[in-house]
Amino acid sequence: MHPERAAAPPHPPLDWPALGRILLKALLLFAVVNVAFAAVRPLEALGRLSLYNTLFPGRARLPYGEVPAEDYNLTLNNLPAMLAAHELARPKAADEFRVLLIGDSGTWGWFLDNRDTLAGQLNALGMRSAGGRRVVVYNLGYPVMSLTKDLLLLDLALEQDADLVLWPVTLQSFARGRQLDHPLLQQNAGPVRDLIARYDLALDPFDSRFVIRTRLDETLVARRRDLADLLRLQALGLAWAATGIDQAIPADIPLRQSDLDADESWLDVAEARPLTGDDLTFDVLRAGLARAGDVPVVLINEPIYVSDGANSDLRYNSFYPRWAYDDYRAQLAALAAAEGWRYLDLWDAIPPDAFTDTPVHLTPAGTRLLAEMLVEVIEEK
Repeated sequence: MHPERAAAPPHPPLDWPALGRILLKALLLFAVVNVAFAAVRPLEALGRLSLYNTLFPGRARLPYGEVPAEDYNLTLNNLPAMLAAHELARPKAADEFRVLLIGDSGTWGWFLDNRDTLAGQLNALGMRSAGGRRVVVYNLGYPVMSLTKDLLLLDLALEQDADLVLWPVTLQSFARGRQLDHPLLQQNAGPVRDLIARYDLALDPFDSRFVIRTRLDETLVARRRDLADLLRLQALGLAWAATGIDQAIPADIPLRQSDLDADESWLDVAEARPLTGDDLTFDVLRAGLARAGDVPVVLINEPIYVSDGANSDLRYNSFYPRWAYDDYRAQLAALAAAEGWRYLDLWDAIPPDAFTDTPVHLTPAGTRLLAEMLVEVIEEK
């Protein structure tokens, strides 16, 4: 027979008062951490701390991605973190002629590997400045068309000792009513409002699209997603360093529309009429040139797809009716001539078969053509 097992000692009764004190202390600590986080607002400072350009190479373009697991990239709204992850943040070499390239998704390089973007193609040409320094072009394009978004990024990037700025623009970027549609602008209301005030821009600093945060909105709980994005950006650095991939490019890229609607509207403008300052943000363009100061700027009216399909007598493409685009081109050329700006109008310089899914996205071959057209203006600086 097995000996009888000794009876297990009884469990001591739960010390409810002690558990209550532990829980209360945890809640107080949680509250203190949240209050401190809201008071300090550390996300911008944390954004400046980066493993890029130290443990990992800097990114060749600003972070932007829709599927982090495939793109090894993600979209976030922390401006210091975006710039700290970019290769622009590395120290400038003594023999470097630093060129900033800003603009929209066409500049960023939609459906293009980094080597095939405009910055990548320009760098591959091995240019030298007039003074003999190595030309290094930095891709600071960012998806979505807005001159105010360009101005915001330019304002920050110019802190990195630039020698030249290339600024591709297109009519869509000038649309006043859509300047503040970009989440990057909405989530950075303070810097955008500062630009509006500094340059007296005809934009509403109290626009309802701006995200204005109270103290409660600045707690650790409220900003946990933003904090997680900072950590995710750093975690993706290893995959970026190993692969150089920051955009998953499909095997079959959809093509832009060639047969067009019998419609002459442009955005919110229903029919043909002269475009005015209420439509076009030439004030934002002036602000960008003023912000550049002594750094030369070359404005480029970027190439667009010109259709020869149905209704191409009314529209150049799905973005632009002929009347609106022609009016914009005439106004921009006249202003550039009057102000003495360095300006290139390359609107029809690229053949139609060199465009992909939109009227401003180029194939690698189209981007190469554009790069070759810009060599002279860069090397003579």
